[in-house]
Amino acid sequence: MVKSILVIDDNETILVSLKYVLLEIAEKVLTLNTPEKALALLAQEEVSVVLLDMNFSLGLNTGSEGLKWLQTLKSHHPQLPIVLFTAYADVDIAVRGLKMGASDFVIKPWDNEKLIHTLLAAVEKQNRIPTLGEVEDEHIRKAIDKCHGNLSLAAEMLGISRQTLYNKMKRGNI
Repeated sequence: MVKSILVIDDNETILVSLKYVLLEIAEKVLTLNTPEKALALLAQEEVSVVLLDMNFSLGLNTGSEGLKWLQTLKSHHPQLPIVLFTAYADVDIAVRGLKMGASDFVIKPWDNEKLIHTLLAAVEKQNRIPTLGEVEDEHIRKAIDKCHGNLSLAAEMLGISRQTLYNKMKRGNI
């Protein structure tokens, strides 16, 4: 059971439906029909996870509004897990959202069990403390990405020898 879930969607029917479904796993389900009120609510309430719709303006289904609000919410609450929610599934938008910090992506119409699993997994992942090895592997991955795959440059950036980098890559999940 999680403390609370915030659902942000412009469709009132969806908000009501989700409130009933999510009360199975949350002490409290908060709903907003516009993202403009989210920062004020998050300043007052302890929220475990946010389910954020991707489109709020009539006729607009590009997902750009959801990405903008994802960025805004993450800039104020970087540790808060946010799951994106849309009827207009687009792989590119989903990937962009994940790269911007979304925990996951759910497509409407949703399956209740999958939605619950996704939200609980997002909270669990956020609360999990990674091992030192996982942190090191992620740090090495970022260095290699930043150096566009140049291992000599990545090793130099990390302050280790190229051989040490190879050994760490063999050991880890890189």
